[in-house]
Amino acid sequence: MNREISEIRDRFVEAAGHFTQSLGIGRAVGQSYAHIYFSREPQSLQNLQDVLGISKGSASMVVRQLEQWGALRRMWVKGDRKDYYVASDEFGRVIRRVLVEMVGQKMEALDGLLEEAQGVLKNPQRNDGAPKEEWAFMESRVRRIGEFRARAQGLWDSSIVRMLLKK
Repeated sequence: MNREISEIRDRFVEAAGHFTQSLGIGRAVGQSYAHIYFSREPQSLQNLQDVLGISKGSASMVVRQLEQWGALRRMWVKGDRKDYYVASDEFGRVIRRVLVEMVGQKMEALDGLLEEAQGVLKNPQRNDGAPKEEWAFMESRVRRIGEFRARAQGLWDSSIVRMLLKK
């Protein structure tokens, strides 16, 4: 491979690793995807281990996650028993799956906490001795979080976001 092309590829691999690491997904996820994406030939787990310097367990876990998101697909190579992978270039679809998983989990956790807090705060049996002002303050804060949550859901469901993440 040409040195300049190799440098460009390496920079993309590193940038993808930094990007996914900043999202809390893990550096190896971005590096693995970029390495496979910029490879003309299907790549094996062994190749990921060698090129990226990651363990077999890490390579396997990363590939499983990327497959789940639709970022990679398994490919058979004639005459070889190893699994090989090629990268999807349907970025919108992949990002949508990642966001649905990540944001969806966070929103579900927030929904549970909001419901629990609203249930406690609506209880007319406020016998813990807390001053009325504390209850009112907490109710207003929880209400504001609920309003924000509703707006965030509206944004998430908007046609613009769906269109952006379509493909």
